[in-house]
Amino acid sequence: MTMTATATDVLAAVRAIPDPEIPVITIEGLGILRSAEVDEASGVVQVVITPTYSGCPAMRAIEDQIARVCRAHGLQAVVTTALSPAWSTDWITEDAREALRRFGIAPPGPVVAGDGERAPGPVSVMIGRGRHTVACPRCGSAATSVISPFGSTACKALRRCDSCGDPFDEFKAL
Repeated sequence: MTMTATATDVLAAVRAIPDPEIPVITIEGLGILRSAEVDEASGVVQVVITPTYSGCPAMRAIEDQIARVCRAHGLQAVVTTALSPAWSTDWITEDAREALRRFGIAPPGPVVAGDGERAPGPVSVMIGRGRHTVACPRCGSAATSVISPFGSTACKALRRCDSCGDPFDEFKAL
């Protein structure tokens, strides 16, 4: 195997690491993998990740998984956490959004300001019951209601479909 094939393989393996809290999507699909580069001469993989929020407890597990994947390819990982620019749900890929929906989690809509344009700067997070429409990932009905502003993780809310009665998580738009 040539070094180029090894570099290609390790980068593909890093991109394919599942999110520890939502394993149906990868860290690349979630948008937290900012970059990954292999320095063949030193045998080091430089990886930059951005947490979904600054207190995300999954970041250590993600760093450990990146290190394991790189070691399995005979390389050393150097993982850097970048907090700026802050992660946004707009970074979630369309494939990951569809995987969330299939898994029963309503994917976030775009983060927009009141005029319909992307909000510049910090994004406010609504803690109370939101008034936005969220379609049920199971039946597609827009008739849903908030049960709790916080779901199984801090980045999700717990909702119920008023049509089919099923509860589901909503990935909050940030």
